[in-house]
Amino acid sequence: MNQNIHLTSGEIASLWTTYMNDSLSHQVLRFILKDISDPDIKPIIQYAFDLSEKHLKDLTTLFYKENFAIPNGFGEDDVNIEAPWLYTDTFCLTYVNHMARVGMVSYSGLLSMSTRKDIREYFSAALKDTSYLYNRTLEIQLSKGINARHPYIEVPKENDYIDSKKYLSGINPFHEKRALNSIEISYLYMNIMTNSMGMKLCISFAQTSGSKQVQEFMLRGKEIAKKHIKLFVDTLMNDDIDAPHVPDVAVSDSKKRTFSDKMMMFHISLLMQAGIGNYATAAAASQRSDLMVNYERLSLEVAAYSKSGADIMIENGWLEQPPGMKNRDKLAKE
Repeated sequence: MNQNIHLTSGEIASLWTTYMNDSLSHQVLRFILKDISDPDIKPIIQYAFDLSEKHLKDLTTLFYKENFAIPNGFGEDDVNIEAPWLYTDTFCLTYVNHMARVGMVSYSGLLSMSTRKDIREYFSAALKDTSYLYNRTLEIQLSKGINARHPYIEVPKENDYIDSKKYLSGINPFHEKRALNSIEISYLYMNIMTNSMGMKLCISFAQTSGSKQVQEFMLRGKEIAKKHIKLFVDTLMNDDIDAPHVPDVAVSDSKKRTFSDKMMMFHISLLMQAGIGNYATAAAASQRSDLMVNYERLSLEVAAYSKSGADIMIENGWLEQPPGMKNRDKLAKE
């Protein structure tokens, strides 16, 4: 029955995006899996690898049925499997947990853009699998005491209402800012953790790339992430709230080419897209005006950085084009 129902633009975009992201994950996991030694961590990394492989096979089958050109994505040539280890086992666990969190947000959005039954079933199953991956990696982190918890605050004993418009203020430097609420604390914490992961990846990509252009881009990304982390930490500390203690996500001192420049640039681009989404959500949820302004300002900085990355990818022929509409005027003239 589905063969008689054409894919919508939303479904085409969702399937193409999913294939690109899974082909990236599959190659990163293939590399890190070979050096995992922790018996508690290795099985869940293997599960993540097998899951990405299954997704790619299912998508390929669907593409053939729909006469849908399979994206190039990323393959074995994008990874130097002989390169020495680059990340600690703890980093790998934290990385997979972080990417599972990104995946849950992504799959729920892709599901909401899909109409055809088989496509909805695919994204529903992918969301369920990724939720399991997130929960399992979190359980392992907790068992090893390497998971950074959100800051504790006192549980409310009674309900209350905002009684002054001053609650929304915060920009005026001459007025005292009100204390952060639980929603604002949660988003500050989350953005510290995501920037920390991005910073570590930028460091590892900078030291293993042979391209001066890519190295400079990654080092710039590291400095941006570091600056954002400091702003969020300072905001928490101003209210005497301890910043999250980031677990050991160490990177080795290997300088040997590990991932292709094309794949590393795409990976950082993917994280920046998620980061801009996080900032937009945080800005909408925060009720203190200085936080809203900061998130908007930082989003613009990340967007400018992302644009420079896209320019590098286009210049080197690394940026694969998503499916789009045909130029009707051009077709008519031809």
